[in-house]
Amino acid sequence: MAAIPPIDDTTKALDLTVRGFLFCLRRDGEDRLTLSAPHLEGYGAITVDWASADVQRRIAGGRKQLLTKAVGLHKKTDANVFDGTAGLGRDAFTLAALGARVTLAERNPVLLALLRDARRRALAHPALADAAGRMTIVEQDSTAGLDIAKGHDAIYLDPMYPDDGKRALPSKEMQVLRDLTGGDADADALLAAALQSGVARIAVKRPSKAPWLAAAKPSLSMEGTQARFDLYLR
Repeated sequence: MAAIPPIDDTTKALDLTVRGFLFCLRRDGEDRLTLSAPHLEGYGAITVDWASADVQRRIAGGRKQLLTKAVGLHKKTDANVFDGTAGLGRDAFTLAALGARVTLAERNPVLLALLRDARRRALAHPALADAAGRMTIVEQDSTAGLDIAKGHDAIYLDPMYPDDGKRALPSKEMQVLRDLTGGDADADALLAAALQSGVARIAVKRPSKAPWLAAAKPSLSMEGTQARFDLYLR
């Protein structure tokens, strides 16, 4: 996307044109950075809120859920996890709340700003501060190489599934993110970069009926009701 002005804690309002669409960043009455897409009529603003009921439900699933097993957190309770597709950080925060140290990589500057704003607020929240303190956010295009992930116990990838026109309409939130980012059409390169990193455990989250990334057969797959985790193990 085109270069945009810096987005930091002092940014109150910013309008951006990305891929021909207008997006608006605003701070709401609770000093939360929000993202809206006026071209999507009736769609509400997005904010990253790790205190939400959805995130807390994920955390309540504990270390026996598929997400934590996929990155090995059920065996090593303080695992160092590199999240190469941070997005809105929900899975990353869940892992951090359950004891992991998580590095979140995000290449889109708007999503990066939303993540950093969420971490700022979480650090000031008594119930969220410990988990937020175990998170490090970096600006990184993971398809360009993952040398930065060396030394981590696992790499976690959750690329956006491309819109092929055959699937059901995505959630309103996902539609905003697709219009903002264009999706992850280069997702196969994510796996290639991860496999070259030397990290022993790579977990890829996929829709249950989606093909393997890069047509690469995993060491094993963990099936859920709506998604699966493909594991590539050294």
